Amino acid sequence: MDPRYAVVSVMRRGDNLTAGAGALVTPQYLITCAHVVNDALGRPVLEHRPPGGVVVEVALRTPSTVHKRRARVEYWIPPRRRDGGLPVREKRDHDWYGDLAVLAVDRAGDIPAPPPEWAPMEPGQRLRAWHSTGLGSTFADVRVKSLDGAVAYVDGESTGMAIGPAYSGGPLWSVDAQVVVGLVTGHIMPPADPVSGRPLPYGSQQIARRSWGIPWQTIQEELRAVGAAGLFEDTTVEADPGDPALPLLADLLATVMSSPEERRERARAVAERCGYTYPRDGTGPGNDEFARLLVTDPRALAALSEVMRLRDPSATERILQARLLSQVPLLLSPREFDRLRSHLEQLPGSLRARLPQAMRAALPLAAVLPDGERLEETLTSLERLSGDSHGDPAGPRVPGLLRVVEYLAVLCAGSPRALLRLWSDGVADRLGIPRSALAERRSDAEEWARTQGARAAPLRVLVQVRTLLGVDRYQLRLWCDEGAGPRQVSTDGERVYSGAQAAREVLRALESLCRAADPGERRPLVEALVDRAGLNLPIDEWETDDPDDVVPAVLGAEYQVVVNCPELLRRNERFLPDWRRRWRQLDTGTSLLFNDSAMGTREIYGTLMDRADAVRVAVTVPAGLREEIVQVCLAVGVPVVVWDRAGESRSEAVEQMGVVSTRELPEGVRSYRAKTVHRPRDYPGRPVLAWADADRTVPQLYLAEPQESA
Repeated sequence: MDPRYAVVSVMRRGDNLTAGAGALVTPQYLITCAHVVNDALGRPVLEHRPPGGVVVEVALRTPSTVHKRRARVEYWIPPRRRDGGLPVREKRDHDWYGDLAVLAVDRAGDIPAPPPEWAPMEPGQRLRAWHSTGLGSTFADVRVKSLDGAVAYVDGESTGMAIGPAYSGGPLWSVDAQVVVGLVTGHIMPPADPVSGRPLPYGSQQIARRSWGIPWQTIQEELRAVGAAGLFEDTTVEADPGDPALPLLADLLATVMSSPEERRERARAVAERCGYTYPRDGTGPGNDEFARLLVTDPRALAALSEVMRLRDPSATERILQARLLSQVPLLLSPREFDRLRSHLEQLPGSLRARLPQAMRAALPLAAVLPDGERLEETLTSLERLSGDSHGDPAGPRVPGLLRVVEYLAVLCAGSPRALLRLWSDGVADRLGIPRSALAERRSDAEEWARTQGARAAPLRVLVQVRTLLGVDRYQLRLWCDEGAGPRQVSTDGERVYSGAQAAREVLRALESLCRAADPGERRPLVEALVDRAGLNLPIDEWETDDPDDVVPAVLGAEYQVVVNCPELLRRNERFLPDWRRRWRQLDTGTSLLFNDSAMGTREIYGTLMDRADAVRVAVTVPAGLREEIVQVCLAVGVPVVVWDRAGESRSEAVEQMGVVSTRELPEGVRSYRAKTVHRPRDYPGRPVLAWADADRTVPQLYLAEPQESA
């Protein structure tokens, strides 16, 4: 193969430039440096925390064209110092270990680009690297000078191109052996002028054109450590000669594909869908060989039925029935699986996070459900679940995965719902499932969604908190709400409390609700009613100080504590209809992140007016601007706003909340606050959640000016 086509470009988000390169290790998976992915995502280059199953755009080249594809992070091996510590210090650590990421490429089987061969790196090898653009003129020739443990040092020739920025992650190609032996990782830059930053003239004692990379043998060790050895070890599965579907499929193929030409045509179509190369000499598999493929590749049989459905529906049904005799074939073809995964990945995070909820509702009789942490593994597990039907018991069953998709689709609106339902229709047609059976499942999902909309809200305690001009001094008014509206339980609004005393008062009200609650009912929610100056009060950190307490009592660790500022909406009543509309869209609306310190309140206001579907905002900017942005969001009717009162800008706590569905944010924030009690170093954030529920009333508040502490 032409070695230039081994270079896969990893694109930056937003500017369509290359962040670095990568190389295929299988037809579906490519490997690159973790710091290239960080750069593509706009993260700090040596960030060690996993980015999650994020998606980046990659470009694969063939002699005729460039194929743009989405690729998602499957394995993450962060950059780590030579002593094993984290993070890598950019100005102190000149090389490091790890720094690998494996990405799964969507619809890779459509691209005629076989992966290169890989082999160990050895000292003295002549290698060639290319810029991440893959342009032929960008090649840089180097020679392996030293293998220093997990790192290889390579020196470039004095003429031609030198390895530099955007070469990272690209393959190091052995000129003599015609194989890839490692990846480019970094370059030892020449000394620079401390004022201008420009490179200084070379001296005779200075290093020239030295770079370093990761040898293939080190890559293998790193991948084995994270359970990814299957990417390079021979995992060819032989067909089980005792598989009961094998002889039946061989006979069926002989019956429905009477001519060798027809068998070759369909075998070629299956190979293209499953990512296999196909002989160009006109030969094809025999019936027995074709049948063995169908019981070794989990998606080959579905791909075959996809090819045959339009031409021979009756034969397709017989092949699908044979599938039920084997444990190997999965439900979906490669194309169907990739499209479903793409549809789900493009959903807002708040909707993706409701997949486990949809699974539980759609499959109430399933003994074990996947944990939902890795999307691909979750979908594959769901493919293996059987289905059911209310109609003809002898007819085709609606598979469990299709039922889950219908339950998730009903939580969506507009285009996402339509795309998921069209996907279900297509799979049902291929499987020969009557539309009436799928319509039953769709109706079940719609009925479930209606019950979700009418579900009972949790019990709550409302606490109006007034801050006095002293430190840790507050006045309180308390109400309990069992569902019929707020019921005042305190009358002395002039008494002054410390935080510890206030915690005790609130806990008394909570305990009274807990005693009256039905078994299994959720714990009450604490809704702190504050003015604009009280949005950052540490109410969740209030803790009783009674020496007789057997266990601590930290309010925000035990109970969901949210803040509400009715004052802001009441002073801007023109936004009340927007607030109610946004709240109705809580499960389907958009989430926004404001993290640009250059934005002012006018830009924030304009963005929120433009994004009428925004129901949730996260704010990560320095403190002064943060308060202004939060108040603008609440004033124009955004019902859910989250920020970190302890953070100056970037907040690890707010980032963690970004993967929690909107409905579950009160519990997600409570869980984080509980972790701060016993792991404060790992969880240093102080998240605040503003939560304005348009379906529940708040009492008429009597606002008073702050007073001096008594």
